[in-house]
Amino acid sequence: MDVRWTAGVADRLHRYAAELVALMPEVILADGAVGVSALQGATRSVPIIFVAVPDPVGAGLVNSLARPGGNVTGFTSFEYGMGGKWLELLKQIAPGVKRAAVIRDPAITAGIGQWGAINAVAPSVGLEVIPMNVRDADDIEHAVAAFARGANDGLIVTGSGLAVLHRDLIVTLAARHKLPTVYYDRYFVAAGGLISYGPDYLEIYRQAAGYVDRILKGEKPADLPVQAPTKYELVVNLKTAKALGIEIPPTLLARADEVIE
Repeated sequence: MDVRWTAGVADRLHRYAAELVALMPEVILADGAVGVSALQGATRSVPIIFVAVPDPVGAGLVNSLARPGGNVTGFTSFEYGMGGKWLELLKQIAPGVKRAAVIRDPAITAGIGQWGAINAVAPSVGLEVIPMNVRDADDIEHAVAAFARGANDGLIVTGSGLAVLHRDLIVTLAARHKLPTVYYDRYFVAAGGLISYGPDYLEIYRQAAGYVDRILKGEKPADLPVQAPTKYELVVNLKTAKALGIEIPPTLLARADEVIE
């Protein structure tokens, strides 16, 4: 296996994509829409399997979920409608919250789509939501500090490569400013975040390995439908909840797939 990791540096995307294609691999596995798009620009023949892409049709990576066409197929990370679940969780763990900042990357399709879904649901749960567009660490730190000057505030962290890259910073800022925060993946909670709800990414990668195997045995990406997650997980960090002075409802704890103490 040949591996390339951009570490969130955009300038590396197209260079690494070209390097991988030049190695003439039998198949490429890619994480995230931005990386897949760069690879797709470098080759229309080498099979590409993606993971963690919320909206492959909206991002222009495939023609449809059932019939991807071309040389790309894979596994979505979640539907935009999950944004409503994140808001509901925030109200459950912190009923007094009135405003929620939504950390997103406005430069990607998923950042726009997740915000749209969250904004549409917000009135029904009694929350004012504010987009927090981020591009680098300084952006995140200044934006969170400015937002957290008020009372009864919370955060929603949507899925993006930037969120992954700045995971520790986001978790640290949420703790510093005493902001109850809902994340889209468990590794934020494992790093000290409060609560997450999202797909089991390990299971998604296992399924992707199955698609890689099928392609190596002669099947074509165009004939393999894009699949949605089948397993989701709710993770709670009780140590963080205690530090924030939050009592997690027993009914929510009973539903949790993992509780970190």
